[in-house]
Amino acid sequence: MGMGGTTGLAAGRDAWLISIGNELLIGRVVNTNFAWLGRRLTVLGYKVRGGIVVPDDVDDIAWGFRTALGRGASVIISTGGLGPTFDDKTAEGLAKALGVPLILNEEALRMVREKYERAGMGLTEARVKMARLPEGGKPIPNPVGTAPGVEVEVSDALIFLLPGVPSEMQAMFETYVEPKLREGGPKVFFAETTLISVGLPESEAAPLIAKAMKMSERAYIKSHPKGAELGRPLLELHITASGSSKDEALAEVERVAKALRELLEEKGAAVKKS
Repeated sequence: MGMGGTTGLAAGRDAWLISIGNELLIGRVVNTNFAWLGRRLTVLGYKVRGGIVVPDDVDDIAWGFRTALGRGASVIISTGGLGPTFDDKTAEGLAKALGVPLILNEEALRMVREKYERAGMGLTEARVKMARLPEGGKPIPNPVGTAPGVEVEVSDALIFLLPGVPSEMQAMFETYVEPKLREGGPKVFFAETTLISVGLPESEAAPLIAKAMKMSERAYIKSHPKGAELGRPLLELHITASGSSKDEALAEVERVAKALRELLEEKGAAVKKS
């Protein structure tokens, strides 16, 4: 399976998700990462063709990546298995799937070293392990945690390895992965708008946001608390929608914004456009 060259992202729109971790298979952890990524990829114009859940086993992880590549994926995103412990084996599994060695990546090592030095800690072999990437891979900065992600380009696909911790995965997707997928992915148009909601705590707004998102496959809503949860809560609600034309995207974002505004106002919030 050759590495390098130009990906088929401009033409391909099939995405696969690979979730890695024993805790998912035994039901100890609910796989919220899959749902979050599935929606974000759909909004970006990708067709999520399948998902695979595998344990922390190198052979099973390699099988997962080979399966997704064999089914014609143009984008593969995995979550989990990038930390310093013995059962974090995602990078090794991808290397095996591609038939390349794991090598110490100097840029990834710098990222890991800086994280621990800021915490007054040094490198150990377990921490250095997080900087060993499949040959040809590039590290993805982790603004929240310590383990870098990994980006690997093969002949007809882009592969992103992200952590399993939702806050880390989401931050890395939004700051690094999504811009790449927007730039090189399917031709879709995006529209955005922002609502300001005053008087309703985020904990009460959350189910209303979820209800509004269920009204559309092509919209995503992100809430940013700007005030205290108790007292006088203020929420900034950023709504993004995609469409096959600019007019379609604008209509969709306005439809979802109107529905969300009505739901919030029914609960007593004062809502206005930003």
